[in-house]
Amino acid sequence: MRGNFATQAARNLHAFELLVGPYAVAHLRLTQQILAEGGEMPPDGVHVYLTDTLESPRQLPPAYPMLYKELGEEYKRAQKVKADVPVLVVLGNPPYDRQQIEAAETGLVRRKGGWVRFGDGGKEGESIFKSFLKPLEALGWGVHAKNLYNDYVYFWRWALWKVFENKSGPGIVSFITAASYLRGPGFAGMRQVMRQTFDDLWIIDLEGDNLGARKTENVFAIQTPVAIAVGVRYGDGQPDTPAAVHYTRVSGTQAEKLHTLAQVSRFADLPWRPCLPGWTDLFLPTGDKPYWNWSLVTDLFPWQVNGVMAGRTWPISPDVETLHKCWRDLMKSKERRTLFKNSPTGRKVHLTAPSLPPLKGSAISIEKLPADTPAPESIRYAYRSFDRQWLLADSRLLDRPSPDLWRFHSNHQVYLTSLLTKVLGEGPAAAATAHILDKDYFCNRGARDVIPLWRDSEAKEPNVTAGTLETLAQAYGQPVKAEDLFAYCYAVLASPDYVHSFWDELTIPGPRLPLTRDAALFARVAEVGRRLLWLHTYGERFIPPGHKPGRIPPGKAQCLKGTPAAPEKYPEKFSYDLAGGQLHVGEGVFGPVRPEVWEFSVSGFQVVQHWLAHRMKKGAGKKSSPLDQIRPAAWQFDEELLDLLWVLEHTVDLWPSLTKTLRDILAGDLFAASDFPEPRPEERGAKGHLPLLGAIVSDETEVHENDR
Repeated sequence: MRGNFATQAARNLHAFELLVGPYAVAHLRLTQQILAEGGEMPPDGVHVYLTDTLESPRQLPPAYPMLYKELGEEYKRAQKVKADVPVLVVLGNPPYDRQQIEAAETGLVRRKGGWVRFGDGGKEGESIFKSFLKPLEALGWGVHAKNLYNDYVYFWRWALWKVFENKSGPGIVSFITAASYLRGPGFAGMRQVMRQTFDDLWIIDLEGDNLGARKTENVFAIQTPVAIAVGVRYGDGQPDTPAAVHYTRVSGTQAEKLHTLAQVSRFADLPWRPCLPGWTDLFLPTGDKPYWNWSLVTDLFPWQVNGVMAGRTWPISPDVETLHKCWRDLMKSKERRTLFKNSPTGRKVHLTAPSLPPLKGSAISIEKLPADTPAPESIRYAYRSFDRQWLLADSRLLDRPSPDLWRFHSNHQVYLTSLLTKVLGEGPAAAATAHILDKDYFCNRGARDVIPLWRDSEAKEPNVTAGTLETLAQAYGQPVKAEDLFAYCYAVLASPDYVHSFWDELTIPGPRLPLTRDAALFARVAEVGRRLLWLHTYGERFIPPGHKPGRIPPGKAQCLKGTPAAPEKYPEKFSYDLAGGQLHVGEGVFGPVRPEVWEFSVSGFQVVQHWLAHRMKKGAGKKSSPLDQIRPAAWQFDEELLDLLWVLEHTVDLWPSLTKTLRDILAGDLFAASDFPEPRPEERGAKGHLPLLGAIVSDETEVHENDR
């Protein structure tokens, strides 16, 4: 019986491999296994073909020399399998990789994706891949399309075509791949096509994210989380309703996950939860908790904008003099290309760039500037949560400066940041700043996750969905300002209890806001939020009466011993004495510093430790240019460190109040998302959106300065 099965399997099994080494190994191992099971080899041998899976099934074979005639024949057999042989099951572990192409190589480097992406006509719009892209246009999510250009996505699209579109009837596709398609907004079209194709889809989430806010062990020696998917169609024709998507998560160590998987022989061996049912919804489960009835924060504040992606670290520094020194060295150097640090997908030293509104720019490239050119203006820059540094404000230095962010920046503007498309970790679910901010400001990782309070620099047009404030005012019996709603939202999200309370729900990105119907409670929560925003903007926004701008109240921490300013005594390390409650910075001593302040983190990002690490003698972070070695000449940060410690002290003091207000909110009557108007498409974009500026080639697509 086993022998007959092995014989049939050998006849019906086909495999494609691009690399010669794995191709030879596959031949050997499959042959050994078939014979070991008592099977007979097919007359034409094991069906493993040396071919590119993603190549067109109609591609003519290359002109092989007579010596390699057999390769030519095998190529023809592989093409026949691709084009004509009906396939019931496709399974595998395709590669996952995003191609990086430098601008100078555009047109010279072969773009990946092959026939799947470009079709026989060589154009993306004529390929089967367009079905993954088209739904993004309707959703207004084209900015996220760049994430689709990944090897594993091409293989998914090929498998769906081969099993279901190249023939009619039932079929199965099962892959273990990167898990980004489960929740990423750029994969909405891919999810739609999968729901249109299958009757049932089972997702086994194996986690394994070593770069995100919730770090877990991977089943492979990689940083990227992975998932197993098994999609099934039972009959002929495409289903009329979205596939039923079933989800389970396998947690634990690598060994524990592998042990769990080894015990699975049928679907019933794992616990399954139903996923969201919409065509483009995430492949993640919801529940019956009230959380899912609340408004998404991004529906209340509909416009989100990217933070700045500098692409190099030397234009950012804790002090202005270091920036000026970097600029002077760059201008004096005959090796500007080396010092500048060209980005593979961004700025080049020999190219010009549009100026940053409203700053004045120059049409001269960095490479051609005179040696005595003065440094660009240095501005305060929100580098990471609670970490204010300085930035050389010149678009020629920044890969993606996000012009809309600059265009609507002013002394009135304030920004709320969170992880809107990624999973939140322990700590506050939001951070705020009054400054132009880095795209990784929130917790050293981010994306299109910045919510401005205002849609204009004059602070006259709030970034609130039309009709929302009126709905609240009618319920409360009094006017509600945009600042009140913004502060209320911040008070709720800034409470560490928010993430604790909705830990499972927040595995689906996009925090939701529990909005009370109690006018007095709304006012109380908003008042706490105003105080937090005042503290977290270092006294520059939401200033209480009687306080000066840019000043915050002192805390208990004091400078017990000043850090020497002598260059030879510049701090090289820091430490915390838990027993004594003292923070040591080189020879400087600060205290009392409470453990809650020292350990304060935002989705796993430890604020005080990272703040200090970036100011030590050697600095922190990646270094790719000799200019990154230029560091502050003397320590000058004692007062700024005290400000940071005081801000965190006052924040920790507010935690009990934040916990109580969240409990009071959840215990009362709440608005549902359906009580508010939905954002109009024009509210999702910037007011008077800028035209495309300075196109940059990035990955597989054209990505532009305003990240449209």
